[in-house]
Amino acid sequence: MKPVQIRDAHFPGRAEIDVYGNGGFRFADMSHRGSILCLPSGIYGWDMSEGDALEAAAFEKVLADAGEIEFLILGTGVDLRPIPAALRAVFNQHGIASDPMNTGAAVRTYNIMLMESRPVAAALIAVD
Repeated sequence: MKPVQIRDAHFPGRAEIDVYGNGGFRFADMSHRGSILCLPSGIYGWDMSEGDALEAAAFEKVLADAGEIEFLILGTGVDLRPIPAALRAVFNQHGIASDPMNTGAAVRTYNIMLMESRPVAAALIAVD
């Protein structure tokens, strides 16, 4: 008997975010508790909470998809937090423009850019 294999959960595709709040997100007739990364390769759970440091290590999956991303929307939670200069420099080195905003505004902006078929990604910190 083969042992149970646990994989990182993800949705293998792009999808609009239907609902956010209560600590998670709904998209593609599914729900996820916690923060998410919406990338060209799929939607992934993201181990990030409000107040966590915004450092390059937290964005490895984003950087792995950098060739397909021109713009990253960063939903920083309830309140807007600036992107630290060192992280912004990493994004710029990979050809990614980035813009922080609260998570609600980030969800709306991501959905619009996705509908316009733009090369966008989003890093969304869950809010209650």
